[in-house]
Amino acid sequence: MLKELLLQFIVSLVPVFAFQLWFNKEQSWKGMPAFMGILCGLSMILCMLTATTVFGYEADFRLIPYLIGALYGGGPTLILLTLLYIGIRIPMLDSMWEIISFSIFVVVFVPIILMATRRFQRISSDRKKIKGLLIMSGMMLFYSITIIGFISIIEEKWSPIMLLVLLISTSATLFATWLSIFMIENVREKQQLFDEVKHLSVKYRNEVEKLQQFIDETSFGVIIVDGDGAITHFNEIAKTLLSLKPKYIGARELLGTSFPLVFQSGEGETYVNLLNQALSGEKSSQIPLVSGEKMLLLTTITLRMPLDEQNSGAALIAQDVTELRHLQDEVGRMERLSLVGQMAASITHEIRNPMAVIRGFVQLIQERSPKSHEEYFRIVIEELDRANMIISDFLSLAQNRALIMEPSSLHDIINELVPLLNADANLRGQLLEVSLCEDMPLLMMNNREIKQLFLNLARNGMEAMGNKGSLHISTRCLGDKVELRIEDQGIGIPPEQMKHLFEPFFSTKTQGTGLGLPLCLSIAERHNGCIDVESREGEGTTFIVTFFLSRVLAS
Repeated sequence: MLKELLLQFIVSLVPVFAFQLWFNKEQSWKGMPAFMGILCGLSMILCMLTATTVFGYEADFRLIPYLIGALYGGGPTLILLTLLYIGIRIPMLDSMWEIISFSIFVVVFVPIILMATRRFQRISSDRKKIKGLLIMSGMMLFYSITIIGFISIIEEKWSPIMLLVLLISTSATLFATWLSIFMIENVREKQQLFDEVKHLSVKYRNEVEKLQQFIDETSFGVIIVDGDGAITHFNEIAKTLLSLKPKYIGARELLGTSFPLVFQSGEGETYVNLLNQALSGEKSSQIPLVSGEKMLLLTTITLRMPLDEQNSGAALIAQDVTELRHLQDEVGRMERLSLVGQMAASITHEIRNPMAVIRGFVQLIQERSPKSHEEYFRIVIEELDRANMIISDFLSLAQNRALIMEPSSLHDIINELVPLLNADANLRGQLLEVSLCEDMPLLMMNNREIKQLFLNLARNGMEAMGNKGSLHISTRCLGDKVELRIEDQGIGIPPEQMKHLFEPFFSTKTQGTGLGLPLCLSIAERHNGCIDVESREGEGTTFIVTFFLSRVLAS
C-alpha cells in the first residue's frame, strides 16, 4: 500500500515538474492557465484510476492537482476540472455515504476554491502557500471526517495500518500542496528577477544609446575615458577638431584605446595633460586653444561614481569658437563704423561748408589768373572734390535713416548704368561683358543705393585691371536667392588682405580712402543681402552680391 501511495504522490507532482520544464523552454506565463489545466486534469485522472482502497474507501492524492490547477488556472480551469472530476467520480460512488460526502464537497468546497482563485494571483508568495495549505487542510479535515464516519457505519475496527495510511495521506497531501506552490512561486520569482534584470539591461542599453546619440549629434567634439584611461565614447566631430594620429581618423578602433596613444605631439599634449588632470580629480577647467585660424574652447570634466564619489573617468569637450571669434571681429568692425558715423556727424557741417567757400573762391581766382597757373588750380579743385567725396562716403556709412524701398528690377538698374561703364571701359582700353539671366524677379530695393553699390564694385574692378582686361557682369537666380557677380581680370587680392577688405580705412590703392567696400557692404546688409569675394592672385577677383528673396520679401 505504501508503494501505491508513493506512486500517487509522484503522479500528483507531475504537473509542477512538467511546468518547470515547459517554462524553461517558453519563458512565458501567457499559456500557463491552459497548460496547468491540461496537466492537472491528466494527473487527477491518473490519481483516481490508480487509487488504493481501505475498506472500500479510495485513498489517493487527486485533490492536489485539482487544487493547484484551480488556483493557478483560474475560474475557467476550476470549472473544467470540476466537471472532469464529477464525470469520473460519480461512476465510482458505491454507497449513499460516498454520494452524500461527494455532494457536500462539490457544494461547499468548489465555491470556496472559486472565491480563492480571484485574489490568489495578486497576493504574495508566502500568503499563497498559507492560503493553499488552509484550503487543503479544510478538504483533508472533511475527508478525514467522512472516512471516520464511513468506517463507523460499516462497523470496522481501526487498525494501526489504517491510522498510518490516513496520517501519511494527510501529511503527504499537505506537503505536496506546499511543495507545488513553492516550486511554482520559485519559478515565478526567478522570472520576475529575470524580467527586472532584462528591463534594467534594456534601460541601460537605451541610456547608453541615447548618450551616444547625444554625443554623435552635438556640435561639440567629445571624448570620454574610463578610470584606466581607455576611450569609451567619442564622436566624429572630435576626430576633425582634435589632433588625432592618422591611423585613428576614420576608424572605430578608437574605442578601448588608451587616450595618450591617439593624439599627435604638439597640440595633442595639451589634450593629454587636461585629461590626466581630470582623472586625478582636479576641478573642471576651460582653456582656449588657438591654432592658426582655428580657435577651440577645451573643457574637461571629472566623472564620479554616484555612490562613493570615486573617479570613474573623465570627459574632454572641444567647442569650435572660431565663428564666435569672427563675430567678435564683426562687432569690432561695427564699432569702428559707429565711430566713423560719430566723426562724420560732427565734422560734416564744420568742414563741408568752409570747403564749399574755398572752392568758390579758387574758381574765382582761377578766372583772374594767367593761363600758366591753370594746372595748379585744377589740382586744387580736384583735391577739394576728393575731400568732399570722402565726407560723402562718411555720411553714407553713418546714415541710419529708414530707406524707402520699392519693387524694382535689378536688370533695369544694370542696363541703365551699362552705357556709363562702357564709356569708362573705352577710356581705359578695357572690355565690358554683360550676361543677364532670364526671369529675374522684382526685389524690394532703394534704387539710389543699389546704383551706388553697383558702380563702386564695377569701378573697383576696372581700376584693378589697369589699361587692359575684361570686366564681366552677370546675374543668376538660384531658387530663393539672386546673385550679382562682378568679375575682373586684375592682379587679384593676397589672402592676408582678404580678411581686411571690408574694414573702414583699409585700402589696397594708394589714393583710396578705404571706405568704398565698407559702404558697399553696408548697402548690401541694409537690403538683407551679403557680399562674398573670390580672388586668385594674378588671375582676378569676383565680387558676389547675394540678395535673399525670402528675406527681401519679408522686409
